[in-house]
Amino acid sequence: MPITFEQSKDAIARLVKHFVTNRTAYLAPAYKEAHARQEFIDPFFVALGWDVHNAQRAAPDYREVVMEDSLEIEGQKKAPDYVFRIGRDRKFFAEAKKPGVDLKADARPAYQLRRYAWTAKLPLSILTDFEELAVYDCRTRPSDKDKASTGRINYLGFQEYPDRWREIWDTFSREAVWSGSFDQFAQTSKGKRGTSTVDAEFLKEIESWRDLLARNIALRNPRLTIDELNDAVQRTIDRIIFLRMAEDRGIEEYGRLQRLAEGEGVYAGLIKVSRQADQKYNSGLFDFSKAGDRVTPGLTVDDKALKPILAALYFPRSPYEFSVLPVEILGNVYEQFLGKVIRLTPGHQAKIEEKPEVKKAGGVKYTPAYIVEYIVRNTVGPLIEGKSPQQLRGFRVLDLACGSGSFLLGLYTFLLDYYRDWYAAHDPEKHKQAVMQVDGGWQLTLAERKHILTEHVFGVDIDRQAVEVTKLSLLLKVLEGVQQLTLFAERALPNLDANIKCGNSLIGPDYFAGQLMPDPDELRRVNPFDWAAEFPEAMQAGGFGAIIGNPPYIRIQMMKEWAPLEVEAYKTLYRAASAGNYDIYVVFVEKGLSLLNRHGRLGFILPHKFFNAQYGAPLRGLIAKGQHLAEVVHFGDQQVFEGVSTYTCLLFLNKTKTEVCRFLKVADLVKWQIMGQALEGKAPAASITAGEWTFTIGPGNALLERLSQLPVKLENVTDRIFQGVKTSADKIYIVEERKRKAGRVLIYSPQLETEYWLESTLLHPLIKGGDSRRYSLTRTNRLIIFPYVKGEDGKTGLISEKTLKSDLPLTWEYLMANKACLEGRENGRMRGPKWYGYIYPKALEVMPLPKIFTPDIAPRAAFSLDPTGELFFTGGTAGGYGLLVSEGYSREYILGLLNSRVLDWIVRQTATSMRGGWFSFESRFIRSLPIRTIDFSDPADKARHDQMVGLVEKMLDLHKRKAETQDAGEQTRLQRLIDATDKQIDALVYELYELTPEEISIVEGADGETRRLGDR
Repeated sequence: MPITFEQSKDAIARLVKHFVTNRTAYLAPAYKEAHARQEFIDPFFVALGWDVHNAQRAAPDYREVVMEDSLEIEGQKKAPDYVFRIGRDRKFFAEAKKPGVDLKADARPAYQLRRYAWTAKLPLSILTDFEELAVYDCRTRPSDKDKASTGRINYLGFQEYPDRWREIWDTFSREAVWSGSFDQFAQTSKGKRGTSTVDAEFLKEIESWRDLLARNIALRNPRLTIDELNDAVQRTIDRIIFLRMAEDRGIEEYGRLQRLAEGEGVYAGLIKVSRQADQKYNSGLFDFSKAGDRVTPGLTVDDKALKPILAALYFPRSPYEFSVLPVEILGNVYEQFLGKVIRLTPGHQAKIEEKPEVKKAGGVKYTPAYIVEYIVRNTVGPLIEGKSPQQLRGFRVLDLACGSGSFLLGLYTFLLDYYRDWYAAHDPEKHKQAVMQVDGGWQLTLAERKHILTEHVFGVDIDRQAVEVTKLSLLLKVLEGVQQLTLFAERALPNLDANIKCGNSLIGPDYFAGQLMPDPDELRRVNPFDWAAEFPEAMQAGGFGAIIGNPPYIRIQMMKEWAPLEVEAYKTLYRAASAGNYDIYVVFVEKGLSLLNRHGRLGFILPHKFFNAQYGAPLRGLIAKGQHLAEVVHFGDQQVFEGVSTYTCLLFLNKTKTEVCRFLKVADLVKWQIMGQALEGKAPAASITAGEWTFTIGPGNALLERLSQLPVKLENVTDRIFQGVKTSADKIYIVEERKRKAGRVLIYSPQLETEYWLESTLLHPLIKGGDSRRYSLTRTNRLIIFPYVKGEDGKTGLISEKTLKSDLPLTWEYLMANKACLEGRENGRMRGPKWYGYIYPKALEVMPLPKIFTPDIAPRAAFSLDPTGELFFTGGTAGGYGLLVSEGYSREYILGLLNSRVLDWIVRQTATSMRGGWFSFESRFIRSLPIRTIDFSDPADKARHDQMVGLVEKMLDLHKRKAETQDAGEQTRLQRLIDATDKQIDALVYELYELTPEEISIVEGADGETRRLGDR
């Protein structure tokens, strides 16, 4: 039974009393740390509710508290004394000392603890000798120059424990950690300055290595090609990291690389050590015989390039404790690291550059571990549940864009756990070749760990360096927990060349079929991949059992800049690439489906824009036709990837037909991560079509379905719903009005950063999305130059150069001053007689007409009225859409419906949700809004119509008067009238749409949330 706070407090009071009674003996030199742990520190954490001694008999991998037998290498401890965990996840460390060590002043124990915790990426940890207790914030990079107080956020003497036990209990008790209080405290106690994660710092470290090595190797080895240089630098870094991590884990002799740095001929020594490692591991990482690595043994590398790298990897200079550095963090570092590549200048000097696809995508997106775990568990889990190792033979899982291997690491960890648990539950004594008993539990043997990896884990990536990093990460994972004697006895790690391969997952060898002599550079860049030749056993068996991953997100317009021929090839090779400006991830989904065997399952994290975007229709059709859709986890505006706004979902597809699809809507990422909290719904798979996907879940589902069945939509009562103008040169066309005089306007040009006099003829007031509020448009000094006029045929076209020169010379002069910039738009596309026109000349003839306006995005409905048509607006995020109400319908009536709570609620359920509670009001979301039409032959219905028009006219007038007055009291009075009128409009709309009291409460938010799983 869990210990209560009061019981815990009583236990700690007794412990303090015991310490006081014999304090002199405990402070004596003869009293050892081991005694202190047994007599005081173990009971201290038991009092906090932790199962310190594994009374529950949990397997080693699932013990709540891992107590290390202080592994000492060269007199330096390599592991923290206590590791406190939830499942396999480490939450905090505790480092123990014997009483008498001055923890308040001695910097060495604090530095030791902070190195452990910072490297393991744990926010808080404890240093204690029971006489004292110090809590450290471990998010700042530790230095051997730091004082003992650096990072310390709490300090207590043992006498304070009883009185201050509540603050210790509320943060570090088992109950606090399980309830999330520990995480909450860690977040609130986070320092605003100086925090730097281990992955960010280690990334800087290895990037500096790459720069140093690349420059030196390029200088000293002038015959190296770009590919050979990149490969040599990457392999050297990989070998250093592997060997250094093996040292701290007791597998390699500690300090070997450090001693190399102290002598001469460092690189030759490193090659010698690597050859010895090849004999020991036989993994491919140190194999100098294969064609891909005959280069590195013959390189010349100066000592000055390697010595600082190796010397800085050891205590006390190094802040990294490699024994606790998770392989997953290393993968995160490498994912960012691989976003750059070494280039060679004409003078054969090395230069580090960001890859074009990474630059265009706004950086590398590393998938968080909890997403990897969910995808693996829900893709692979159902396929292997209940099966024996024998039944799993031939079961292969693929990541076809594996990057640095984060998904394959998660997969391998999942499989290791599954195998161990199966053996432990099925007479483990009979499976001694697969499991062995360790510390009262069962662990997999090295042979079985290798078998699991080579039998089940497969990956492909177009980047050769990524492939090598994936292998490195997986090999390090194989070695986790492996003892040196075991390793020497088996003398081998698996060679992963048959599992992790380099190539283009989307392009096969027939890409170059018509070319006798393909261009070598193009062949190297495209890197076609023959699935049947590279994975013959998998393909002969019908494909892979499961496919997981995070495919690249690259818009095809961007990809055209560096791979135009591939983009064209995709259009013929893949149905998913057949419509519009698609994103490459849709092609990966189609390819993934094609590579599954008939019982296979796919799990990806990807943007959900294809749910509603035009370019997503072919993929939606492909999925719908085969009834492949099994599950969607929709994150709405919740941001999975740190530092970048990407609106994503988890997509699960089955190769065979599914009967029912499961949908989860996640409103709070943290609550879903910790407790699985999400709205859930189901739908028949047969109901999924190629049309826009509109999955609805929650208490308002029935209401949304009923309203959606109304026959008349917004697009039926409007002649056009159009986007604003797109100039592609807003800093030239959009100007600020300074003053007017005799048909001329003094404007300020942001492009030229100066003032110009222009004729007023082509200048129009411009509004942007932020200028629109419900029933109100704010006028600004913003103007747009609109170089178009209506011709005699009634069509709007570009004003002629002749007319500009003769009738509008000031405007012509201004345009000429910007000619070079205007002609240069989109790589010179505008060169020619129409150089001063908009690059996308759309909606020109309707822009000057009376219209309803809506911003592109808004936190709630913000439709307004431009009754004269004098206001122009732009398209895109800062712009909006115009609505031309059809003849026979009142603009005021339609405006009232659009701004009502009912239609705003529908938009919130069906449109894109974005960060900060904003929603998309794009045409594709508002055009299908249900419009309650009026039967004018029915006096009651006509009265409702007239009442709505009157209320909206009143609202327009109230907003106008409020904007004009400067009197604060009058503004307050008018706002009260606006609020009251707004309620009248909502009540009238409830009546028009015949909402019940229960339905009204749903619209007004009383009964929770309903969400359609849509774009972004």
